[in-house]
Amino acid sequence: MGAHESMEHAEHAEHASSSNKRIALLIAVIALFLALSETLGKGAQTESISKNVEASNLWAFFQAKSIRRTTVQATAEHAKLSLGVTTDPAAKAALQKQIDDWTKTAARYRSEPETGEGSEELMKRAKHAEHLRDEAMAKYHHYEVASAAFQIGIVLASATIITGMIVLAWGSALLAVIGIGFTFIGLFAPHLVHLM
Repeated sequence: MGAHESMEHAEHAEHASSSNKRIALLIAVIALFLALSETLGKGAQTESISKNVEASNLWAFFQAKSIRRTTVQATAEHAKLSLGVTTDPAAKAALQKQIDDWTKTAARYRSEPETGEGSEELMKRAKHAEHLRDEAMAKYHHYEVASAAFQIGIVLASATIITGMIVLAWGSALLAVIGIGFTFIGLFAPHLVHLM
C-alpha cells in the first residue's frame, strides 16, 4: 500500500469516525426523547387507571344512593296509603311525621350539595372522572406512538453506523420529529388526533 492510499484510508476512517459520532449523538438525543415519552406514557396510563377506578366507585355510590332513595320513597308512598286507614290522631300524626322525614331523606339522597354525595352530585363527579380518564388514555396512546417512532428511529440510526447508508439517518431524524410531534400532541391536545 502506497503513501497516497494510506492517506486516503486514514481520511476515510476519520470521516467515518466523525460521521459515527454524529449518528451516536443522534441516537443519544432520540433516546432522551424516548425516555421522556415513556415516562409521560406511564404517568398517563396510571392516571387513566386511577380515574377509571374513581369513576367506578362513584357510579357504585350513585347506584347505592339511588336504591336507598327509591326504597325510602316507596316506603313513604306505602305509608301514605296507611294514613287514610288510620283513625287514631296520635298515630296519624306520628305516621305523617315519619312520612315527612322519609321525604326529606329521599330529597337529600337526590341532591346534597354540602357533601357532594347526593345522586346528582355523584353523577357529575363520576362523569368528570370519566372525562379525565378518557383524556389520560388519549395522552397515553399518543405517547405510545411517539415511543414507537423513537424506538424505530434509534434502530435506523444504529443501522446507519453499520451500513453507512445516510438515508437511514435521515429516516431516523424524520421519525424523531414525528415522535416529538406526537409527544406534544399528547401533552397539549390529546383529542386532536384520534388513534384508538
